Amino acid sequence: MTQPPITADWIAADWGTSHLRVWAMADGADIAQAQSDQGMNRLSPGGFEAALLELIEPWLGAGTTPVVACGMVGARQGWVEAPYTAVPCTPLPVTPVRAQAADQRLAVWVVPGLKQQSPPDVMRGEETQIAGFLALNPNFDGVLCLPGTHTKWAQVSAGEVVSFQSFMTGELFASLAENSVLRHTVAPCGWDEGTFADALDDALSRPDRLAARLFTLRADALLNDTSGTQGRARLSGLLIGAELAAAKPYWLGQQVGVIGASAVAAPYVTALTRQGNTPVQADAAAMTRAGLIAAHRNIDT
Repeated sequence: MTQPPITADWIAADWGTSHLRVWAMADGADIAQAQSDQGMNRLSPGGFEAALLELIEPWLGAGTTPVVACGMVGARQGWVEAPYTAVPCTPLPVTPVRAQAADQRLAVWVVPGLKQQSPPDVMRGEETQIAGFLALNPNFDGVLCLPGTHTKWAQVSAGEVVSFQSFMTGELFASLAENSVLRHTVAPCGWDEGTFADALDDALSRPDRLAARLFTLRADALLNDTSGTQGRARLSGLLIGAELAAAKPYWLGQQVGVIGASAVAAPYVTALTRQGNTPVQADAAAMTRAGLIAAHRNIDT
């Protein structure tokens, strides 16, 4: 049986460095979704519109369809530069920036990121997830952890992002696991919960020894034939433990929410729980959609 065509009232887009994910929205809910590997890093300045149309054209009606996008699409190398807004502020403090589109069926709006002058820091995309979390949890007051390539810790109070700090933990893990001597020791997948917990506790208690502890992964594999799965869990535990030690002023004694895909968020939830915290976990894609819905309300369509 032929499925009836889908026509979106508007389209939500999460456009990162590596991927583009879009949702057809109607009556406040997503009715279809699609994704591609056409992230910012794969596109020239003039290639964004074509990459978007490749995914959403079947959803377009006869008139103009608003598209609200967040993420690296608003970077200096993106479709249009959406200037950062300084914290403290609400996660969506200004109207999204209009991007020029040749196709008259499109009205594209890009959500600006947030910046912090001292210490210097920036975020793009995470502000939309924070906005989505606060839309669904309006009384939340505490800290949000957003794990990823560059993990963010954001202090949230009275609906505003007060301050935030970024950690390159995900990028460090990938670089060490794929491009250092540890590539012979760390498996591409698999997990050992006990090894992760031991490494986490070690790094939290002595973060100053991180560089030395990292090399023991290689030595342990050579001398004691430890598995690549153990190596992967231990590397993750050491890096996340060092991050939690540095981020302690954010999470200690605070209500914490962890926003991320399950596989990425789970080690952080485990780590915080081991420190006596009771974090709330929220799905990153769901928070992004909720944040884009909030941003859509701010535009004049």
